[in-house]
Amino acid sequence: MADVKKIATRDSYGSALAEPGASHPDLIVFDADLAGATKTAVFKKAFPDRHFNCGIAEADMMSAAAGAAAMGLVPFASSFAMFAAGRAFEQVRNSIGYPHLNVKIGATHGGISVGEDGASHQCCEDFALMRTIPGMVVMSPADDVEARAMVKAAYEHEGPVYMRFGRSAVPVFHEEDGFTFQIGKGEVLMDGSDVAIIATGLLSYEALEAGKALKEAGISARIINMATIKPLDEELVLKAAQECGKIITCEEHSVIGGLGEAVCALLSEKCPTLVRRIGVNDEFGHSGPAADLLKQFGLSAEHIVEVAKDFCGK
Repeated sequence: MADVKKIATRDSYGSALAEPGASHPDLIVFDADLAGATKTAVFKKAFPDRHFNCGIAEADMMSAAAGAAAMGLVPFASSFAMFAAGRAFEQVRNSIGYPHLNVKIGATHGGISVGEDGASHQCCEDFALMRTIPGMVVMSPADDVEARAMVKAAYEHEGPVYMRFGRSAVPVFHEEDGFTFQIGKGEVLMDGSDVAIIATGLLSYEALEAGKALKEAGISARIINMATIKPLDEELVLKAAQECGKIITCEEHSVIGGLGEAVCALLSEKCPTLVRRIGVNDEFGHSGPAADLLKQFGLSAEHIVEVAKDFCGK
């Protein structure tokens, strides 16, 4: 791990916003007084006239973004996930989702890995909230390379998009050259036939590491990075279920309403399959170092290995 480059996906978000700014004058950015933390300050430095600080007024920010989209602009609205998905939910639903406006929500500081900020800021419910809004795309990148490609794809997509980025630096395991990203498509990181492990966000790297350990233990694990939670790559999930017979989902989110339940809903209707969900159980987080919290809540390669071995009877 020491020689693996690590970058927080919130940093990736900031740089990815600034890169296309010159060639896309319709791209504007709104922030709720957190530009330094969400990293939209990178865009602000390059294009100060197209960055708007709405203050600590997330609902107003979402409504302003909706208005900008109605005028033909492509607004990216940013705050912490707890506020972008939680506090401003009604405006996101009624002012953005209902008229299906072209607003991109860049929510940072999602999940338990927010760390010392504690339970009030550790939003583990955002996937669930955003999935319920008709027409809303919901995504969570695994690393820097995928995050930057995701921002570009979000800009090009017509319609509302919710992206969750992390506070903590995470390993960069994708190669820049040849990497392509498509909304609604998952990615097989490692092939296998005994069990399929479907992960999103920072858990994708942990799942990949778990896959390597399981191989040494004699378990053939298929590792799938599912960056798009909605729309789910149903074809890839069904193929994994049919060929592996067992599914484990992994997410830095509540086991209620997120990737795990999206996978279970699909399989219950089209291909009944045994599933184990790894995520935050029905509980709040608490303050502490991000790495320690991830281990405590079982969001680690080690715990994925334990669950897979038990699931496979090894």
